[in-house]
Amino acid sequence: MSELVTGIRLARPTDAPAISGVFDAAWRDAYRGIIPGIQLERFVQRRGPRWWRLALRRNRPVAVLDVGKRIVGYASYGRCRDTAIPAGGEIDELYLQPEYQGLGFGRRLFRAVRNDLGDRFDGPILVWSLAENSRGCHFYEAMGGRRVAQTNERIGDSALTKIAYLFD
Repeated sequence: MSELVTGIRLARPTDAPAISGVFDAAWRDAYRGIIPGIQLERFVQRRGPRWWRLALRRNRPVAVLDVGKRIVGYASYGRCRDTAIPAGGEIDELYLQPEYQGLGFGRRLFRAVRNDLGDRFDGPILVWSLAENSRGCHFYEAMGGRRVAQTNERIGDSALTKIAYLFD
């Protein structure tokens, strides 16, 4: 009998290539048809291993999800950056490789990050999601988030709506 070991830990600079791979696959899967093609390609190209190595040196934590010694997901988080919403912490990004979605790994990663944020900051936790990313919105609503705000963000020639979810 074989055993599949999973774990969540803080990322290290050596994880940059794997995180970049998750970002690439997850963004292409989640945002194809939502973010205009050329802008999507630019985002993916900009966020290569070099970008992630630099990002991992900043003061904003990145947690990774290991499944069978392979990084298949990540979440970046820290103090809430939006002063208009009364939240202590914020999850900036939470992504999984597409083939690992819908299996409970996202819930596990979300809960681990939420617990860490609760230890670091007082108050609710904020997450933004593109409104057209129905899987993302459904996930955050299923995790107990309530919609508290929305705004538009311009990406190329498109104005995309972002929804703020608050978790008490």
